[in-house]
Amino acid sequence: MAEFTAKDVAELRKQTGCGMMDCKNALKDANGDFEAAVKILREKGMAAVAKKASRIAAEGIVDIMTIGNTTAMVEVNSETDFVAKNAIFQAFVKDVLKTIIANNPADVDALMACKFEGEGEGSVSDALAEKTGTIGEKLSIRRFAIVNGAVATYIHGLGATGVVVSFDTDVADKAGFAECAKNVALQTAAMPVQYLDKDSVPAEVLAEEKAILIKQMQQDPKMANKPQQVLEKIVEGKLGKFYENNCLLHQLYVKDDSMTVEKYVASVAKALGGNIKVTGYVRYDKGEGLEKREEDFAAEIQKMVQG
Repeated sequence: MAEFTAKDVAELRKQTGCGMMDCKNALKDANGDFEAAVKILREKGMAAVAKKASRIAAEGIVDIMTIGNTTAMVEVNSETDFVAKNAIFQAFVKDVLKTIIANNPADVDALMACKFEGEGEGSVSDALAEKTGTIGEKLSIRRFAIVNGAVATYIHGLGATGVVVSFDTDVADKAGFAECAKNVALQTAAMPVQYLDKDSVPAEVLAEEKAILIKQMQQDPKMANKPQQVLEKIVEGKLGKFYENNCLLHQLYVKDDSMTVEKYVASVAKALGGNIKVTGYVRYDKGEGLEKREEDFAAEIQKMVQG
């Protein structure tokens, strides 16, 4: 008979995050060999990942962490919102963020191969498999971003949306900058756009927008007979509205619509006697673009009743 103690079971549970009975059975199957039991649980975790691979994971959370001069944001998905509120799941996401900051991986595949900065041994892939087995749902690390330097961050709705805005400034140590940066992050979360400023808009996108505007004017009897160069000048004027609707810095500032975000930032920089430039932003919306799971509660209840 395998020899192990309740303390061994507790330690195995602590290292792997698996259920108490799962740990007890693994130690029994491993004849009390702790390392072999860890391997058994990992193998079961991997089996759970494979079994759940075809299932839809579009819930979860977006979370952010800053350590020193580095900020990371990650989206980790689960099948249900219930699991997203689970303390074990949330702790796992925090450890994923620590791993990202510690290793600076190039992409998700590289991250999966990194040594996990949480409890237990092994890679992020191993940890993901273990948590999948423990929690009982398909889990997926979808994407992450790493930003160095001065930033402002914001998480909305318990992880529904995350924003990191980066700045180039010489007044980062002043309280007025922190307030300004936070306001820009709030704007980025509240008013989603595709681009930072007009210089960030791809040439092909601008060309398409101009073509649409010219087509609209050509269909207007008052404009139809105007020369092409005149139409193009009018279009240049109309592009201002396009920039306002699609570029963060050219949006009207939500707390004072008499100015744009760009002018608001410039006014704060002037008041602080320094320079502030918004250099970029990253915004993640949980489950954005992913297929959502269709809930059929009546069928679910019937299934439970029928055992």
